[in-house]
Order: sequence, then C-alpha cells, then structure tokens
Amino acid sequence: MNTRVVITGVGLVTPVGIGTDESWNAVCNGKSGIGQITRFDSTDFLTRIAGEVKNFDAADFLPKKEANRTEPHIAYSVAAAQMAMKDAGLTINPSNAERVGVLMGCAMGGLASLERNIALIRDRGPRRVSPFFVPMMITNMAAGQISIHVGAKGPNASVSTACAAGTHAVGEAANFIKKGYADVMITGGVESIITPTSVAGFNAMKALSVRNDEPEKASRPFDRDRDGFVLGEGCGILILESLDHALERGASIYAEVAGFGMSGDAYHITAPAPGGDGAARCMQAALNDGLIPPESIDYINAHGTGTPMNDICETMAIKTVFKEKAASIPISSTKSMTGHLIGGAGGVETVFTALTIRHGIIPPTINLDHPAEGCDLDYVPNIARKQEVTCAMTNSFGFGGTNASLILRKLPS
Repeated sequence: MNTRVVITGVGLVTPVGIGTDESWNAVCNGKSGIGQITRFDSTDFLTRIAGEVKNFDAADFLPKKEANRTEPHIAYSVAAAQMAMKDAGLTINPSNAERVGVLMGCAMGGLASLERNIALIRDRGPRRVSPFFVPMMITNMAAGQISIHVGAKGPNASVSTACAAGTHAVGEAANFIKKGYADVMITGGVESIITPTSVAGFNAMKALSVRNDEPEKASRPFDRDRDGFVLGEGCGILILESLDHALERGASIYAEVAGFGMSGDAYHITAPAPGGDGAARCMQAALNDGLIPPESIDYINAHGTGTPMNDICETMAIKTVFKEKAASIPISSTKSMTGHLIGGAGGVETVFTALTIRHGIIPPTINLDHPAEGCDLDYVPNIARKQEVTCAMTNSFGFGGTNASLILRKLPS
C-alpha cells in the first residue's frame, strides 16, 4: 500500500513570536529573537544570552489552575497543537479519536522542574517535593498532555534523540500513517531548557556563544566570527494526514512528506563525523526513501548551529550528496534568528520549511557577514529571497551522532 502523507496544519511558539504568522513574518524579515537571559540570574555565567519565548501566557491555552503548575515545554506543546489543529480545521470526536495519534520529539524535558525539586530536597527536605514533579519532568509528557487536551486516542509516543528529536518525530509520525496505525498524527518537537544547569553544562563544553554584548548578532551560522550556538526554546507542531484522508475532508495542504532519512555517525559523543559522513548518508537516505533525484531539491533548511565543526561538516556533506548542484541550492539556517531549540529544533524548522514551500519565500541566514573558510555555498545571507520552492530538505543532527533529514514536496495543483 503506497500511502502518501501530507501536512495540513502547523503551529508555532518560538523566540520570535507566538503563533505561526508572527514567527514566520519575523524570520522572513530577519528578526532575531535572542536577548539577555531573564529566567535566572546569569551574572556569573560565561553565556548570558538565549532565545527565550516572550509574552507567552499558558492560561491562554490551559485552565488557569493547571497553567500555574505546567512546565513551559508542556504548555508550549499544548498551545502549538491547538494552533495546528485550528489551522488544519481538524476536529477530534468519538468517531475518529482512535485514529488520531501524537508523536513528539523532546530531548531533556522538564529540566527546570528537576532543578527546583533538587533544591527543595536540599533546603527543605524530601517531603517538600511536588507531587507533580515526575509528570512535569519526564520527556513524554508533551505528547501525553497534547493527547489529553485534544482527545487524541491513537498512537502516543515520544522521541528523545537530542537535537534530531523533532525531525525524527515527524518522520516516524509519517511512517505511522503509512503503516496504517493512524489516519492523522499530531507531531513535532519541543524544548525549554534555559536553566542554570543547562547553560553551565553547554558552557563547560564550550558549545555556546559568549557574544553577550551583542545578543542579536550572537547566532551566526556559517560566519567566520561564529563562536558557538545560542540556546533557544519553543515548539513546532504539524498535523500530518494520509493524502486520501485530507482530500476527503477538503483540507488545505502545505506539502507532502516525501522522504525521511536517518543515520548514525558511530564516531564521537558530540563531534560530527569527519567530512560530514553521517550527515551525508542521512540526506542520501531521505532521497532514496522518496525516490527523489538530488537535482529536485531546490532549498535546504540547514541544521546550521553556528558551531565551527557543525557548519563545515554540514557544508561538506551537502557537497558530497549534491555534487556540482550544491553551489546552486539556496540554504539557510533559521537558528540564526531563533537560536537552537535542541529537541524542538526539528519541529520548528520543518514548519518553516513547509511555509517556505507554501509562500515561495526562503528565510535568510542573518549575521552572515564574512563566510567562514570552507563555507562557500549559497546560505541566503541576511535578506529573505522570493523564490518558488517545490522540493525542500531539512536537516537535524544530534549529540551521539544521531542524524535526521526530511524532504517536503509541493503537491501538483
């Protein structure tokens, strides 16, 4: 059975906006969402900047009493899911609830809750730990809470593969539909770990930018003066459906999920494989999965973290896969504006890729003033580009050498 899977709705909560329109307009206009950290006192930290979600009120999406005890990553997930369902015109009722599933990517879950409750045990004793602590912390609760709030009774699961989690979730959700496990999947990625231990840990690895005096210029993928990624937070959700199901209910379609690839580097716990070997095999696997020739790809939303190793290895991988065509493919890193959402990155960036196909606008890579040595492709520097895109790829690569690539394709009109 050759079941085709399409995207019929999207929802975003990001450092550049609440809602799809606000976030999309921001990235198309090259607006940075990076600023000084407000979640905790970062005075003594090497990095004092991050991409925080701003002006978000959980009570707009959850009952007030519940909103007060819900971790941000869960609230972002429920909010983005509600947005995506509204966008898709999807209603869940007793007749279809068991055919609607949820699959979310999340790398580190409720880290802030973990920190708070460890401090409670230390300062006030174990009896002060919240009864909500475990459900607020575990990574699968984003998917669990979405299903509870919208009534989705189909497959429910979570993917935790570091920075590739959101992209893995979307790809596997498409496979759930192809295998007949569900007609509709609510899927994407989420993260909210702008916390002391997270920032301190990434600082210890020398992974984060320390351009604290110019936060909006700190995330600079592929640029000569990049000095690490900027931590972000948020959520991106997509509604996936079988093509037949979407057509039957007259849904508007953003794009088809045309290919999905995965690979492992088998090399190092944090560094990418030399020459981008794992990334190249992953992109090739996505092309093979969709029977898509490399020359069909006309945009790549890059992993593009702004770390010296990632940017050059991803560039090399693109050259390996696309050969002479690599130089003519527009590539951009929206992390230059949102920061790196870790497990949420793939969800947000898959939404941005779908919007690129729908609107014919390629978001820029901002802060790309002096391309780094070896980073010599078309990274759409600083200004968005109007260009029809019919087939696009988005990449996510995570610690542990876990890689994911998705290909989205416009449906013929």
